[in-house]
Amino acid sequence: MATLLYRLGRGSMRRRRLVVALWLVLLVGLGLSAAFFRGPTSSDFTMRGTESQEALDLLAKEFPAASGATGTIAVKAPADGQLGTPQGQAVVRELVQEAGSVPGVVGAVDPFQVGAVSPNGRYALVQVQFSGGADEVTDEQREAYAEVGARAESQGWQVAPGGEVLNAEPEVGSTEAIGVLVALVVLVVTFGSLVAAGMTMLNALIGVGAGMAGLFALSGVIDLTSTAPILALMLGLAVGIDYSLFITSRYRQNLLTGLSPDEAVGRAVGTAGSAVVFAGATVVIALAGLAVVNIPFLTVMGLAAAGTVTVAVLVAITLQPALLGFAGRRVLPRKLRDAVPAADAAPAPADTRVADTTPATGDAPAGTGPASSTVGAAGTAGSAAAGTAGSAGGTAGSAAAAEAAEDRSGFGFRWARWVTRFRIPVILAGLLGLGLLAIPTTDMRLALPDPSTAPVGTPARTSSDLIKEGFGPGFTGRLAVVVSGDSAQQTQAALPQVVQRVQGTDGVLAVAPPQVSPDGRTALLGVIPEAGPTDEATETAVHDIRRAVDGIDGVEVRLTGVTAIGIDVSEKLADALPVYLLLVVGLSVLLLMLVFRSILVPVKAALGFLLTVAATFGITVAVFQQGNLADLVGLDTPGPLISFLPILLIGILFGLAMDYEVFLVSRMREDFVHGDTAAQATINGMGHGARVVTAAALIMISVFGGFVFLDDPVIKSMGFALAIGVAIDAFVVRMTIVPAVMSLLGDRAWWLPRWLQRALPNVDIEGEGLRAHLRTDT
Repeated sequence: MATLLYRLGRGSMRRRRLVVALWLVLLVGLGLSAAFFRGPTSSDFTMRGTESQEALDLLAKEFPAASGATGTIAVKAPADGQLGTPQGQAVVRELVQEAGSVPGVVGAVDPFQVGAVSPNGRYALVQVQFSGGADEVTDEQREAYAEVGARAESQGWQVAPGGEVLNAEPEVGSTEAIGVLVALVVLVVTFGSLVAAGMTMLNALIGVGAGMAGLFALSGVIDLTSTAPILALMLGLAVGIDYSLFITSRYRQNLLTGLSPDEAVGRAVGTAGSAVVFAGATVVIALAGLAVVNIPFLTVMGLAAAGTVTVAVLVAITLQPALLGFAGRRVLPRKLRDAVPAADAAPAPADTRVADTTPATGDAPAGTGPASSTVGAAGTAGSAAAGTAGSAGGTAGSAAAAEAAEDRSGFGFRWARWVTRFRIPVILAGLLGLGLLAIPTTDMRLALPDPSTAPVGTPARTSSDLIKEGFGPGFTGRLAVVVSGDSAQQTQAALPQVVQRVQGTDGVLAVAPPQVSPDGRTALLGVIPEAGPTDEATETAVHDIRRAVDGIDGVEVRLTGVTAIGIDVSEKLADALPVYLLLVVGLSVLLLMLVFRSILVPVKAALGFLLTVAATFGITVAVFQQGNLADLVGLDTPGPLISFLPILLIGILFGLAMDYEVFLVSRMREDFVHGDTAAQATINGMGHGARVVTAAALIMISVFGGFVFLDDPVIKSMGFALAIGVAIDAFVVRMTIVPAVMSLLGDRAWWLPRWLQRALPNVDIEGEGLRAHLRTDT
C-alpha cells in the first residue's frame, strides 16, 4: 500500500493542475446536484418492529384521519375564570376556527367539548389534527399554524401553538465557525507558516464541501434524518483537517532532509498517507458497523458520516499533494527555507530514502513483521513543525540536524521520561481519575428529545411550559391506545374493558373519550400520564398499560404516541449497545494485532478505549442529565441523553482512539525492532509523536467544541461528548497511561505466538515495501 500511495502522491503533484481542476469540477457538480435534487430531512426516529410503530402503521391503514401529525395549542386567559365568560368562549371558538382553517389541518377540537379546560378556568388546550405526518407538513403550513392566535394575543391572551409539527431541524450557523478558527490557530502555531496552515485548512474545507454536497444530493432518494448532516459535518471537518495535517507535516520533514518537492510529496503520501488511509478505514468501518444493530435511522447517520470521512481520505491523498506542489518550500517557515539543502546537491542514499528519525541498527526479528515506520511516520509527521527532521542517512542540513537535536530535549521526550519513570503512580492515578469520572454513567437515562428540553424561547418550549403550568407535565407526553377488531361490534364491545384497565393503571391521570374510525373497527383512546414524557414514572406506566390490556378477547390493543415511540426506540438502542460495544472492541483488537503483531498491545488499546468511553459517558451525564455546570455549555434544561448518543459515540471515538494509538505506538515498535530497548522505544515514540497527537487532538476538540454553541440540545450534547472524549483519549489515555503501561510491559508488549505470526497477513502500512521499491529503483 505504501508504494502505491507513493506513486499516487508523486503523480498528483506532477499533474497538480489537472488534479485541482478535477476536484473543482467534482465540487461544482456535486453542489449543483445538491441544489437540484436535495430532499427534505426527516425528524422521524421511529423503528420497525416496535409496538408503537405497528400501531402507527395500523392507524395509517385503518384510520388515516387520526394517523397524521398532531399539534396542541395552549391558551392562557388574562385572568382566572375568564374562559367561562362569553367573551372568553368567543375567543376560544375563534382560535378553533382559525386552527381548523390552516392548510393541511383536518380538524381542530373545541376544548369545551372534550373538557380540555383547567379547573381555574384560565388554561385551555386546542387539539389539532393534520392530514399528513410531521415530515409531510410543508413550511407554509407550519408557518400558518405557528401564527394561529395572533389576534387573541393582541387582546392580552397568551397563545402558544406546539406539538410535533413544530419540530425544527437543527441549523448550522456562525457559532461553530469558532471551532474552525481555533483549529486554524493551532495549525499556524504547529507549522509556523501561514501558507502551510491555510493550505491544510483549504484542503479540508474542499473535502467537507464535496462530502456534504454529495450527501445532500442523495437526500432526495434516501431518508436522511435531520441530525445526520450535522454529524457528517462534524466528522468531515475534524478528520479532514487532521489528515491534511499529517501529510503536510511529513512533507515538511522530508523537505528538511534535502529531498526535492516531488520526492518529498511521494514519500509523505506513501508513509503518512498510509496511516491516513488506515485511520480513515478504521473510522469508516466503525461507522458503517452501526448497520449491524439494524436500526434504520442510525444506519443512515453512520453511513452519511462514513461517506464524508471517505471523501476526506481521498482528498488528503490526492488533492493535498497537488496543493503542496503549488506551495513548494513555502510551507516551511522563512527562517528554514534557506537552510534546506538543495536536493540535487546531496541526494539521499537509496537505502534510507524513506526518512527515518533514528538510524536503523538492525532488521526486524524474524516473524515480528515490518518495522512500523509508516504509521510511525505519521506520528513523526506531527513533529514536523520543522522540529523533528531526522538525519535521513545524513543528508539533512545543519538546520534540520539542530532541530532534531533540540526536539529530543523537547516536551514530548521530557514528558515520556517522567511518565515512564513514575509509571506505577501514573497508571493508578489515571485509572482512579477516569473511574471517578465514570461514576455518573450508572445513572444514565436515554430518551428521544421532547419539547420540555428545547431551548427557552422556542415555540415548542413555550407551548410545553404553558401546558405544564396549566395542566401538569403529563399533558405534554400524551399516549394513544389503538384498539382494533375484526368487526365494529367486537371493537365496541371491548372498549369499556380497555378503558377500565387503562384507567386503573398506576401513573395514568385520565383517559379521553374514544375516536372511532368510519368502519367502526378501529378506535383511538387518548391517555394522559401523570408524569412528563421522559420521566421514569411514565416509562413504568407505559409497560404497565401494555401488560394491563394484553389478552383482551376479540381485539388487539397497542400503545403508541410520541412518548411511547421514544421509550421503545430508547430501549431497543440500549439493548443494541452491548452488542455493538463488543463488536467494536473485538474489531480494535483484531486490527491492532495486524498492525503491531502483538497480543498485549491491542488488548491494552481496547481497555484504554473502554476507559475513555466510560469517563466520557460519565461527564456527559453529569452535565446534560444531572445539570452540573450546565450553564457553561448554555444548556437551559437538563434531561436524559438522546437515545442514539452512546452507540454513536462509541463508533466515532473508536476510530479516533485507534488513530492516536497507531500514531504513537507504531513509532515505539519501529524503534524496538531496530534495536532500541523497550523503555527507550517508548520514550522515542512519545517524543516524536506527542506534537502531532497534541495538534490533532486540539483541532478535533476545537471543531467538535464549536458545535456546543448551537442551541439544539441534541447537537450540543453530541459536540460536547465528542470533544470531551477526544480530550480524554488523547491526553489521558494515549499520552499518559499508554506509555506508562508500555514501559511496564517491556519486551513482553511485543510478544506474539509463532503460530499466530504465520496466520496473520502482513499488512504493509509501514513502508517496508516502499523502502524495497526505492532501493530497487536505484
